[in-house]
Amino acid sequence: MVLNNIEKLLEKYDNGETTLQEEQQLKNYFSQETVAPHLEMYKPMFAYFSKSSKEQFTKQVPLKTKSSLYYKWLSVAAVGVLMFGFFYNSSINNTDEYTQTEKELAYQQVKESLHFVSKQLNKGTEKVSYLGIINTAGTQVDYLKEFNHPLRRIFKN
Repeated sequence: MVLNNIEKLLEKYDNGETTLQEEQQLKNYFSQETVAPHLEMYKPMFAYFSKSSKEQFTKQVPLKTKSSLYYKWLSVAAVGVLMFGFFYNSSINNTDEYTQTEKELAYQQVKESLHFVSKQLNKGTEKVSYLGIINTAGTQVDYLKEFNHPLRRIFKN
């Protein structure tokens, strides 16, 4: 009867349905020296659980951490660098103003450069335009493949 009860408790334990009292019964049973032979595999597991529950952490953990001023001064320095950068950037933007003629000259130069690139690109596409003809001819070749499958033509699959 006791063995039947232990087997039922083990099944509940495996499913995670046991209470603390039932788990204590299992620990007590497997702490004995005589255990049923077909339940021997559970003995090391429960022996480990009982041993590990007695372990305690003995190392001292410091409750107060050291506050370092290094990070505080680093953040102050970062703010200073950012402020200097904003000030320096605004002073540069005020001195570099282009005249209208310089802007128009730059626009014309960019326009000429892009026109030159466009001409060169068109020359390159003319040399490979025959690939488009081959591509359209490829669809005609696909129609020839249908002659290899006469059943498809008959049953229109």
